[in-house]
Amino acid sequence: MREVVARKGSFVQTLKAVAWSFLGIRRGAGWQEDISRLNPVHVIVAGLIGAALFVGALVLLVRWIAASSPG
Repeated sequence: MREVVARKGSFVQTLKAVAWSFLGIRRGAGWQEDISRLNPVHVIVAGLIGAALFVGALVLLVRWIAASSPG
């Protein structure tokens, strides 16, 4: 377990991999490379950040639509 957490993948690489995962357009070879290179702790943190940004964007979109509707 320690060797998995000690992987040298950078946090920026992890953010890119998580972004591609959110979009759902990652190739199998790239996914395998990510699994062997990225730190799982970075993946969890990046996933939480990505989910928070996604939910925040949805909330802002709904507020904007609700504010612009006549009524």
